Amino acid sequence: MTAAAADLLIDRPATADGAALWRLAKDSKTLDLNSSYSYLLWCRDFAGTSAVARGADGEPVGFVTGYVRPDRPGTLLVWQVAVDASQRGRGVAAALLDGLTGRLAAERGVTSLETTITPGNTASERLFTSFAKRHGAELAREVLFPADLFPDGPHAPEVLYRIGPLTR
Repeated sequence: MTAAAADLLIDRPATADGAALWRLAKDSKTLDLNSSYSYLLWCRDFAGTSAVARGADGEPVGFVTGYVRPDRPGTLLVWQVAVDASQRGRGVAAALLDGLTGRLAAERGVTSLETTITPGNTASERLFTSFAKRHGAELAREVLFPADLFPDGPHAPEVLYRIGPLTR
């Protein structure tokens, strides 16, 4: 964790954080933006499997949303990762992922992580590739959802990244 990431508090999101998470996702300009309502629900129903980074003022400057897969209780599916532009390049996303997976390994026995990334999202590709290396885990990739499955217009395929088992 870098010094900048060490200065942040990483904890569980609260329902009151939903609006800030929605704004961070919107401002990212790369994430599929869900409704503001969905971020409120996420902070209520999936706070235990998500994480938020707070600045000195207590406001969210980054988040990871995720859930434990019902049919694979040892697997965390990471839904979205976003970091405020002012905090990018400081290790915040890596600190969020490491903190969340460490907590879920201890609390729920999570031993692997999955996420999907659209081709060309270099920042996410680097984040999850370096996560696998830090945790001594294998990384496998395959197309999960081809572009033609998306009903709402042009959408790049979603490539599934499977990382595990996590050893560190």
